[in-house]
Amino acid sequence: DMNTANWIPDLFMRRVMEGGDWTLFSPATCPDLHDKFGIAFEEAYTAYEAKADRGELKLFKRIKATDLWRKMLSMLFETGHPWITFKDACNVRSPQQHVGVVHSSNLCTEITLNTNDSEIAVCNLGSVNLAQHIKDGGIDHAKLQKTVRTAMRMLDNVIDINYYAVKKARDSNLRHRPVGMGIMAFQDALYQLRTPYASEAAVEFADRSMEAVCYYAYLASTELAEERGRYSSYRGSLWDRGILPIDSLKLLAEQRGGYVEVDTSVTMDWDALRARIAQFGMRNSNCVAIAPTATISNIVGVDASIEPCFGNLSVKSNLSGEFTIVNEYLVRDLKKLGLWDDVMVMDLKHFDGSLRRIDRVPEDIKALYATAFEVEPIWLVEAASRRQKWIDQAQSLNIYMAGASGKKLDETYKLAWVRGLKTTYYLRTMSATHAEKSTVSRGQLNAVSNAAPVATAAASEPASDVKFCSIDNPDCEACQ
Repeated sequence: DMNTANWIPDLFMRRVMEGGDWTLFSPATCPDLHDKFGIAFEEAYTAYEAKADRGELKLFKRIKATDLWRKMLSMLFETGHPWITFKDACNVRSPQQHVGVVHSSNLCTEITLNTNDSEIAVCNLGSVNLAQHIKDGGIDHAKLQKTVRTAMRMLDNVIDINYYAVKKARDSNLRHRPVGMGIMAFQDALYQLRTPYASEAAVEFADRSMEAVCYYAYLASTELAEERGRYSSYRGSLWDRGILPIDSLKLLAEQRGGYVEVDTSVTMDWDALRARIAQFGMRNSNCVAIAPTATISNIVGVDASIEPCFGNLSVKSNLSGEFTIVNEYLVRDLKKLGLWDDVMVMDLKHFDGSLRRIDRVPEDIKALYATAFEVEPIWLVEAASRRQKWIDQAQSLNIYMAGASGKKLDETYKLAWVRGLKTTYYLRTMSATHAEKSTVSRGQLNAVSNAAPVATAAASEPASDVKFCSIDNPDCEACQ
């Protein structure tokens, strides 16, 4: 029941890339490494290696860095974790590096806050439904700014009225006032824009949408600072030094010694925001983090977080029961093409919600509604990189990989490091076997119903809308 991650320094990744060795030490021998990052870590680490070479340290082991990296990826493939997270990207780009060290992320890998003996990090989260902020083929900036401004005020209020189980958590939250504004329904927004997830256009939309969310979140925080005052540990932070998250990429490249290949294009007036922060400061030490949003997305009826669609027809289970999930965007499109019928429902069930092997579906529809395992992981990483450049914390990024191989794993996670990602979440791979599909109708096993398709809209409703019956109806095709 433990969720583990490899907290990887840049020095290790450089040695993996360059074919170098890695030295394993006992934490008792070099306890200071736990609180160092960037160049300071590298200097201390290489000094310990020199001691080992001189015979001053007896307890160590030297191996090929690529061998250890291969072990990490093998375990990740077999079990889903330890997750791959990058220590120096989290710390070097942290606005709060002047008052402490980020020692780990939270469970879902989007929160990267300082922890120490006297403080337990706490972060209040909220997520914008991106699908509700699309207008005329693009982002509705006026609506998005209003939503984010309201949400940031709500999250800042929660810090003061929250219940804290332990004093260390309360002290930390009131001192730094971090919040995590994120997004959900990224996939739904792409459907509205008629943009396949596996495309340059989707990567560009990831960039522009996250730029807008972050800009308005940081603007809202500085407006709250003008109204309510700055957070108490503001002095000396990256905000105070005029360094915004987009600027901190330069710090990472300097500390890392290269290996930072990130698109740094901007479209909004960040200089004006810098000037405002210089004048009024920030109300919150951290403002943005993209959480998984699994349950709240279900409630709202959209795809979770930044995830691609898992399946166009699937069943989700949680403590409340099992829920049939159908892609209503797809149903509307298939209805327009005259393709939505009981055979299509059966085909979707048989192929695990995938359109790829259904011949009568046009190729452009297949591309638009490609499911998570049909999207090459490179597109997930590239889109995440464009988001990460704006975010002051991190994002909960699952990697979906069909037909995983050692080479593919190696290339994907090296790319994540080079593209400046701070963390990754689960590696999700396809199982080797699948359960046989069958349809239960009127108590007969393996019987296909010849009744009218259950997804037919009521006569009084628009033909483009689809409604399903209640869960666990034995006569309902979608419930089985």
